[in-house]
Amino acid sequence: MSAPTIETASQIIADRETLRLCTAGSVDDGKSTFVGRLLHDTRSVLADTLASVEQSSADRGFDGLDLSLLVDGLRAEREQGITIDVAYRYFATDARAFILADTPGHVQYTRNTVTGMSTSQVVVLLVDARHGVVEQTIRHLTIASLLGVRTVILGVNKIDLVDYSEDTFREIEQTFLAKAEELGVSDSFVVPISALRGDNVVEASEHMPWYSGPTVLGILETLPVGGGRAGELDFRFPIQYVIREHATDYRGYSGQVNAGSISVGDEVTVPGGRTTTVTHIDTADGLAAVQTAGTGDSVTLRLADDIDLVRGDLLAAGSSPEPVRSFAATVVALTDTVLKPGQQVKVRYGSALERGRIASVDRILDLDSPAGDNEDPENVSLNEIAHITVEVARELPVEEYAARGAVGNLLVIDKSSGNTLAAGFVGTRLR
Repeated sequence: MSAPTIETASQIIADRETLRLCTAGSVDDGKSTFVGRLLHDTRSVLADTLASVEQSSADRGFDGLDLSLLVDGLRAEREQGITIDVAYRYFATDARAFILADTPGHVQYTRNTVTGMSTSQVVVLLVDARHGVVEQTIRHLTIASLLGVRTVILGVNKIDLVDYSEDTFREIEQTFLAKAEELGVSDSFVVPISALRGDNVVEASEHMPWYSGPTVLGILETLPVGGGRAGELDFRFPIQYVIREHATDYRGYSGQVNAGSISVGDEVTVPGGRTTTVTHIDTADGLAAVQTAGTGDSVTLRLADDIDLVRGDLLAAGSSPEPVRSFAATVVALTDTVLKPGQQVKVRYGSALERGRIASVDRILDLDSPAGDNEDPENVSLNEIAHITVEVARELPVEEYAARGAVGNLLVIDKSSGNTLAAGFVGTRLR
């Protein structure tokens, strides 16, 4: 039997279902080493890359292979031994394919952690067995809860440094599960691991006979991936561009299907509450029209009625969102420019860009102690997460955040410079 070609291998991977996950945790809890171990033990590292890491490890005087170098790609990260950026890695096993985001542990990079979690179905949260659950652990667990992540795996890392103690593990497990339940994270797992030695990451450990549960990879390979998929939502199609061809009387509305699916003959709702029917679905190659378009497809829709639509308008089916002028949102500040009540901004929602203002900054979340949130603060500073109320000049069909940002996500933009001040998601809508 001949060996599979590169094309065959790529097709096999493409045909597998994909799970999106990210790692999080405090500084020095071993996130990058964990990801490196996952890649190394699933044979997802190219030979030349592995050789380069071996040389870098030797140059740094590391006894063995420094697996964190497989992830920490920025020069500053390697020099400081920390993770700064969100590093994305792709790997696959016989069971499924994975897209993994390794997020920073420093508080000052909270915005990057939010970015990594926002598209993830699962969060692998690491703690140092010597320190247990710390403030940053609670912070990241709270962020996961805010973003609607319902599956969190706690890896109690460096368990070898506490002599594989079951008592230490059980104490951490109890503390974490109680906090996860309090925050509404319904699907939680706790696994004792050593990323450096490989215990219970991909292969089961021989050093902990008291633990009979699955490895981290074993959990990741068996978790259902259907929940929260954009394809399971109602149809949403923000118009990116209106195509007019007067010679042929052609009018089409181009964009990408954010959620759901649409077929020729389906009824859609346009701004103002009017309904019409999709008559054609055209593709970019122009070779032939298709009958159906699904989530992620970039297409041009033609409608039965001649309706005046523009970029930023939304075509919807099913339970269409109601346009509003004021709504609540949860945002994380991304720059040194603070957000203040009354501040004039622009709001990017879908393909719409509208003039708006920060009507109020209602609360800054104290992620270390939710009961101690800062009520009615003066402003929102870099990396802070806050509940705000946004007003827009023209009604927007906003809806609550779902399916890892397929709907309900927004940007707050500086009116003068065009810089993005904050990113976030829609909360309970206000009239």
